[in-house]
Amino acid sequence: MARPAKGVVVALSVLLVAGATGGGAWVWHDTRTAADPAAASPGRARTATVTRTDLSDSRTLPGTLGFGAPHVLKGTGKGVVTRLPKPGARAVRGKALYRIDDRPVPVLFGDTPVFRELAKTGVRGHDVSVLGDNLRALGYDTGPAVVARGTGGDEEGEEFTQALAAALERWQHDTGQDATGTLVPGRVAVLPGPVRVDSVQAQPGDPADGALLTYTSAAKSVTVAMEATDVGTVKAGDGAAITLPDGRTIRGTVRTLGRTVQGGAAEGSAPQTGPATIDVTVAPNRAKDVRNLDAAAVQVRFDTTTRKGVLAVPVSALVALREGGYAVQRPDGTLIAVTTGMFAGGLVEVGGKGVTAGTKVVTAS
Repeated sequence: MARPAKGVVVALSVLLVAGATGGGAWVWHDTRTAADPAAASPGRARTATVTRTDLSDSRTLPGTLGFGAPHVLKGTGKGVVTRLPKPGARAVRGKALYRIDDRPVPVLFGDTPVFRELAKTGVRGHDVSVLGDNLRALGYDTGPAVVARGTGGDEEGEEFTQALAAALERWQHDTGQDATGTLVPGRVAVLPGPVRVDSVQAQPGDPADGALLTYTSAAKSVTVAMEATDVGTVKAGDGAAITLPDGRTIRGTVRTLGRTVQGGAAEGSAPQTGPATIDVTVAPNRAKDVRNLDAAAVQVRFDTTTRKGVLAVPVSALVALREGGYAVQRPDGTLIAVTTGMFAGGLVEVGGKGVTAGTKVVTAS
């Protein structure tokens, strides 16, 4: 780059927003003389020191600690509700959660309910897979699992075999059920895992095929409403810091990012309050850290980018040049060309020839 004519290079102090990121361009190293009216006065200049440090681009958002959103469990089949669990009870695989016609209804874990009678051998489906997986998890010998696949290669589910029926009969006998070796809708409750009963909606005497209760995750987590435009800065598995009401800060991990956008307004629709948001779920790394809290308002800090061991100066030390790019100024008025990297916490990452840890630079304030 050719050196511009005297007076073309003009230093301008700028105030940049902390938390933004950017890259500077190389600029001229312009040494001013004491006679130059734009030169800083060494006696009155405020200075800072170039330091080597770690920078993190982080944001802190409010969140709610709890057990997550409740889901409704509806009963199936015929009968009358005779006993229900209390709020806070935990669903345990193979154990009864409630009773219909005074018969226990045990829990199976899976993603497909028992929607038909399982009695004839040769029947295939994902409901059979749920039954087989649970019996094996409970220690029953079901024989080899026979799994069929469709023409497209998709799994069609396990086959209901004689060995599986025999294992079912043994389990029914051991748990006080009618030991028939068959399974009909309503005689087991299929849940996604070891959930927690949140509220009870039915009463003894109600029909068995109505809404019985609501359940939540058994593990506590924090739900954070993050602006939809910022969700791309975090991903599942990222670390986070959770500040509890008592001032303690504990570590957490981003578990899930919601798929449903809340709030905002579509083009041409009536305006709504607040930006569009997506729920981000953060789980404490140690359950005992929140053992004494069931629900609380908390703060969550997401560290989205980290730069370790970089040279940094206060943002107010940057000087913008008319032809583009940035510099920092020594107390004697000398400008040193710099490139900029991450901006965070009022500091900016800088680099360039002549920029070293310990260098004194002029700041605007």
